[in-house]
Amino acid sequence: MTQSPFSVTHAFELAGGPVGVLLIHGLTGTPAEMRVVARGLNRAGYTVHCMQLAGHCGSFDDLLATTWQDWRNSVRLAAERLQRCTGTCFVGGLSMGAVLALDYAALYGDRVAGVLALAPVFDHDGWSMPWYARLGRWILPPLKRLNIGRRCIAEEAPPYGIKDIAIRQRIVGKMHSGKSEQAGLPGTPWFALAEMYGLVKVVRHSMRAISCPCLVIHSDEDDVAGENNALLVWGSVSSTRIKLVWLSDSYHMVTIDRERRKVIDESIDFIRQVSVGVASGDPTCAPVALPSMNASFVPA
Repeated sequence: MTQSPFSVTHAFELAGGPVGVLLIHGLTGTPAEMRVVARGLNRAGYTVHCMQLAGHCGSFDDLLATTWQDWRNSVRLAAERLQRCTGTCFVGGLSMGAVLALDYAALYGDRVAGVLALAPVFDHDGWSMPWYARLGRWILPPLKRLNIGRRCIAEEAPPYGIKDIAIRQRIVGKMHSGKSEQAGLPGTPWFALAEMYGLVKVVRHSMRAISCPCLVIHSDEDDVAGENNALLVWGSVSSTRIKLVWLSDSYHMVTIDRERRKVIDESIDFIRQVSVGVASGDPTCAPVALPSMNASFVPA
């Protein structure tokens, strides 16, 4: 029996202290891709909710039945659930989940203590992406409006966002097992990509409204989204309390790849410093690490 596109049966929560962290998975992904980071944050004492986006953890048809507005609403509902049991709330996400986290902070900044943007993707311009993928945000939305290519799927291809070969083999095996709740779908429908680009268009113009502290973690070897995706966040938010961390031994899926421990440690350090500022009433306690826009990337 097919699940409802709006099911949240695969979301999970790890109870902890009064500081909460909402984690958002990526497009065609699952809450499972956030599990390692969630456990690390929970061990540090935080309450962590790994949400499930509408249309995910099911079939391609489930995903196609939803829009980016449905994904945004999923984040709002999950954040409200977490905020009911925590005093301070951080919002973070991976890939498109990072874009949704930024979107939530732009809309509901007074409810967000800080944002964790992990490998944000606004353009598919990483080194493994074919040239035509870089044109997606201009080509796919018009095709969807004309209802051209509804059944077309962009198949996942090596290296699947994962540098570690053993982890990659395990994830790819799960991806092709037919159980999408374990490792996501083995491809992305064109129309779902068109929806993502609709979200990206909105968030590109709304990031100036984000004034809370931000942590951006990105790999300089990201195969899906080049380093300019991270620099776009840094150059667009109005917050002066932003930290940009570069990884050097991971690809796109930074929450499960070789430097996942560093992602956890940087996230814990960021949350701890911001929480101290919130508790003391002094927001300047938040970290500041501003990169030079003249450099192509800033060493971690």
